[in-house]
Amino acid sequence: MPDQPHAIIIGAGFTGCATAHDLTLRGFKVTVLERGEIASGTSGRTHGLLHSGARYCVSEAEAGIECIDENIFLRKIAKQCIEFNGGLFVALNEADVAYAPRFIEGAHACHIPVEELTGKAALRLEPNLNPKVLLAYLVPDGVFDPLRLALAFAASAKQRGAQFWPYHQVKGLVIDGQKQVRGVRVWDRTSGKEFEVRGDMLVNATGVWAGEIAAMGNTSVPLKQTPGVMVAFDQRATQRVINRLNEPGDGDIIIPQRRMAVIGTTSFEATDVDYIPVLKEQVRQMNTEAFELLPILRQAHMRGAYMSARPLIDSSEEGRSLSRTFKCYDHQEISGLGGFVTITGGKATTCRGMAEKTADLVCQKLGVRAECQTRDVVLSSYRDYYQN
Repeated sequence: MPDQPHAIIIGAGFTGCATAHDLTLRGFKVTVLERGEIASGTSGRTHGLLHSGARYCVSEAEAGIECIDENIFLRKIAKQCIEFNGGLFVALNEADVAYAPRFIEGAHACHIPVEELTGKAALRLEPNLNPKVLLAYLVPDGVFDPLRLALAFAASAKQRGAQFWPYHQVKGLVIDGQKQVRGVRVWDRTSGKEFEVRGDMLVNATGVWAGEIAAMGNTSVPLKQTPGVMVAFDQRATQRVINRLNEPGDGDIIIPQRRMAVIGTTSFEATDVDYIPVLKEQVRQMNTEAFELLPILRQAHMRGAYMSARPLIDSSEEGRSLSRTFKCYDHQEISGLGGFVTITGGKATTCRGMAEKTADLVCQKLGVRAECQTRDVVLSSYRDYYQN
């Protein structure tokens, strides 16, 4: 191994940028390849919810714990990107109230702090809630700016020498006779030129496109591509994130994002994630559910509807039962292809933790002894990405 091993990362979304940040802190040379701009894929189309984990604490404790742990870390290292506004889980009917004991039990099991409020107390905090609210729970949700978060990780990595190559699309893997990945073939989309980039380890951080990159090496990852529609209104109807107190469903989260309210989200499977139409019936469904939580949105102007695809770990389950946790895959174990790992699944909230696990695996495979530092290192200003 050279004194400074070289990691090539494909994908400049949250996870790719966070992994570049982690690996540069461990002394790696890092090259990040992205077929578009920073956060031009799923990362740039999220609703920007900093999860407390409460949404998953009943059905998937592992994801709930990951979210609350990473929520705490991001609040420390990425203050510049986050609005610390909190969230409410709101009960509007007896079915919601009946869900409350399971919710409290799950939150305590995942060490998520919750505070019970009466309906009147909830309305004092958020007057635009449905006046029929019966009870609510305060949780430490938050809101982040997606582009700023990705750029803050990227700026931090760039200041330590990482190179980011936007508009460079990977067209194939460079594999030697011992089934070892030595690099990638890259197409510069600005000049039309193709060339090779070589390194010691390849990290596939392309989210819903991870299967396409893996297939270039005749290997695979167990992934389901599950898009969801989001709807934005031009009125910030609440100061806190509003969640329905029940099993996760469509249109049951409303996120205050700057001067807007963003409704999230549907969930279905797709095969072509480069073209996912925004269906009018899904938008209507989302609006109907959201209007029940916040009737004031009926009078607001819909600014737009958009779609993004989540990379969820494949299992025997379907739809919302699919795991929201993340996994890092070593392709040498899967198919005997060395020098190649994939990180996928997870949430935007867990990107730092995903990067830590990925960097741990990269170091293990290359025999590098270097501890993770990203829990404590405050990120550089997102503005610095364009000033270096």
